[in-house]
Amino acid sequence: MNGEQFVQRAYEAILQHDFEQAVSWFEQAIAAEPDNAAYHYKLSITYARNNRLEKAFVHARLAAKLDPNNPQYTYHLQNLRAKELVKQAETYFGKSPDQLYMAVELLKSAIMLDPLLVNGFLMLALAYAGLEEYAQAISAIRELLWLDPLHEIGLQLLQQYTVKLHETLHDSN
Repeated sequence: MNGEQFVQRAYEAILQHDFEQAVSWFEQAIAAEPDNAAYHYKLSITYARNNRLEKAFVHARLAAKLDPNNPQYTYHLQNLRAKELVKQAETYFGKSPDQLYMAVELLKSAIMLDPLLVNGFLMLALAYAGLEEYAQAISAIRELLWLDPLHEIGLQLLQQYTVKLHETLHDSN
């Protein structure tokens, strides 16, 4: 079999929700054609969907290295980096305000890399709320709701944070 035939088998496995088998087929495609950037990219996507970010990074970097002029590969690498930053930010929650400020900075960086990162805006809002910076929390929630107007948690948090902001403003007067 050639690389393209392995890729077709990988797609069949994906349609059957057998992502481990899809990974195996993509790996065989790469073994057949190791310098094919598209195969590395497709394997990276599959790893990322399975939340195996380290392996996704390896193949995303290879795809971008093999075909540096392909903006799709560069964008995918940025998306992976954004997800990684969100995961790092999560480790700072439930700790000191200084730690939450660190989470805020990581989340802002993640959003710069991927401005469509709904989870990044949600986490940013939660971090700001943890710091009792409700105006910024509301701003992050509004960005989230711009991307996903029916986001249930976002809608609930917008109400909560609006009440908290009004309470904070009322208490300071």
